Amino acid sequence: MDFIRRKVETKTAELLGKFPLLAVTGPRQSGKTTFCKMLRPEYKYANLEDLELRQFASQDPKGFLEAYQGGAILDEIQYVPQLFSYLQVATDAKGMPGEYILSGSQHFLLSENISQSLAGRVALFDLLPFAWSELENTQHLPHSWEEFVVQGGYPRQIIQGIAPADYFSSYVQTYVERDVRLIKNITNLGLFTRFMHVLAGRVGQLLNTNSMAIELGIDHKTVLSWLTVLEASFITFRLQPYFENFNKQVVKSPKVYFYDTGLLSYLLGIRNANDLSLHFAKGALFENLVILEFIKNQTFTGIQPSMYFWRDLSGHEIDLLWRNGPNLTAIEIKSGKTIQPDFFKNLKFFKNLNDSASSFVVYGGADHQSRTHATVLGFEHLNQIF
Repeated sequence: MDFIRRKVETKTAELLGKFPLLAVTGPRQSGKTTFCKMLRPEYKYANLEDLELRQFASQDPKGFLEAYQGGAILDEIQYVPQLFSYLQVATDAKGMPGEYILSGSQHFLLSENISQSLAGRVALFDLLPFAWSELENTQHLPHSWEEFVVQGGYPRQIIQGIAPADYFSSYVQTYVERDVRLIKNITNLGLFTRFMHVLAGRVGQLLNTNSMAIELGIDHKTVLSWLTVLEASFITFRLQPYFENFNKQVVKSPKVYFYDTGLLSYLLGIRNANDLSLHFAKGALFENLVILEFIKNQTFTGIQPSMYFWRDLSGHEIDLLWRNGPNLTAIEIKSGKTIQPDFFKNLKFFKNLNDSASSFVVYGGADHQSRTHATVLGFEHLNQIF
């Protein structure tokens, strides 16, 4: 199987030389194990999904760390949470930079243990599915953003050329049967799967948990609890509204998006780019794709993304606000391939509230134009904003 280098490699390698530990989290099958082995191919490797190794680490953590010292990758470490406190003692005693690389799929379990035991000793990175920019100059670059939306960015599916329907059918089944049960004791897995489909149908919309609860026949608290499960396992994330006071009342509910548009497309019943062309969620899928590219390109630098949307109660809306230090960038996202006057309407309104913000339109076409109210970019030119 060929290998595509990850753009986060530069920053992770740098911090591995400064911190005793590096932790790599991310969704199932995002390439964490391959990435960690590439980063330090000479390190010993222990996969704690292996029951014998897990038993060794659980029953004799000191002996386990003695066997895996001087440079080791500890994969799926969330299965042995008691190791974290022993890692703290061992790394403090030796002070060796980059001795351990930790990886795991459940962000909540890893982060909770890290914050309790390893704060200040570990550099934490999220490894997400491939960004478009990582596939450029490779044989795996899709022919269009439409193909990329349906395909998604999971390494195995891309490199092995697995049909999205085949790949994501297995992915959803495995995720629900294994990861969901690991994070939370959900007994009705069929209803949880339906919950994922319902959420997919509301991507890019304001989150209304009461409405979802009524549709699914469950209570409001269950919806919130299940959303936490999806977020903990890097299936979905919430985009928060921007609260800066522009002397206007603003919407305060978040929106929900998916960490991979291939999975989202599968849940929506989209199997190829032709299905996408007339689908009701085409605009929301393109919006999700563009927002993901921003998030991924921020993770390459080790920076936690400062991404928001903005909407007032009169219906004026900016799809994406990117806060980069003191700089604010307003971005309208349109899937259409023809530049229309109404692409600029909300940007002009927002500019009157904050005239220092940079303005862009990212659309489904290919042109690159400088207009009075915004710079217009096709999806493939998105990196000109970063």
